[in-house]
Amino acid sequence: MYLLLCMLALTDIATPTFVVPKALCIFWFNLKGITEAGCLTQMFFLHTVSVMHSSTLVTMAFDRYVAICNPLKYATILSNARLAKLGLVGLIRAVLFILPLSLLMSQQPFCANRIIPHTQCEYIAVAKMVCGDTTVTRIYAMVLTFVINGFDLTFIALSYGLIIRAVLRISSKNAHWKALNTCTAHICVMLTYYTPGLFSNLTYRLGQGIAPHVHIILADLYLLIPPMLNPIIYGVKTKELRDKVGKYICRR
Repeated sequence: MYLLLCMLALTDIATPTFVVPKALCIFWFNLKGITEAGCLTQMFFLHTVSVMHSSTLVTMAFDRYVAICNPLKYATILSNARLAKLGLVGLIRAVLFILPLSLLMSQQPFCANRIIPHTQCEYIAVAKMVCGDTTVTRIYAMVLTFVINGFDLTFIALSYGLIIRAVLRISSKNAHWKALNTCTAHICVMLTYYTPGLFSNLTYRLGQGIAPHVHIILADLYLLIPPMLNPIIYGVKTKELRDKVGKYICRR
C-alpha cells in the first residue's frame, strides 16, 4: 500500500511541477513567452505523467482485487519487487505512447500567430497552432486516448466487478462494509482524476460555443484538483497517517 501511495504521490508532485511555475510567471510577472522546444517538452512530460497516473490507478485497482479476493496470497502476488516492476512498466508505457506524439508535433509547421490561449502546452491547444496537415497526428492522438482510457477503465471495471461478486458471496453485512470500505479511497481518487479529464476533453472536442476561459479553467482543474485532493483522501483513510498528523498537531 505504501509503495502504491508513493507512486501516486510522485505523479501528484510531478503534474503541478510542470505547470505551476510557468503559470505563476504568467500571472505574477506577465512572462507569457515560451520557446517551441520548451512548449513541446512541457507537453511531453505533462501527458507522460498523466498516463503514468492512470497506470498507477490501474495497479491500485489490481491491489484492491488481490486484497479482497485473494487475501491469503496477497504478500506473494504483490511483492515489493513485483510492484516496482509494475510501476516501471507503467512508466515505460507512458513514455513509449507519448514520445511519438511529441515527435510528430515537432515536425509540424506552426502558424505565424503562435498564441496559446492556455496556461500550459496541452496537446489540443498546441495542435490548434499547426498550419500543416495534422491528419496523422490527430488520428494517433485519438487512438492513444481510446487505447489508454479504454484499457485502463476496462481493467479497473473488471477488477471492481470481481470484487463486488466476491463481496456478495459473503453472508455477513459487516464483512460487506469492511470489504467495500477498503476501496472507497481508490474510488474517490479515480473520480477526481477521470471526471475533470472527461469534461475537459468533451468541452474541447464538442463545445465549440463555450467561452475560452471555461476551457482554461477546466484544464487547470483537471491538472490541479487530483494532486490537491489525493493526499487529503488517503490521509483521512490511512490510520497511520491520521495518527502521525494527530501527534504533530498535539505537539504544536
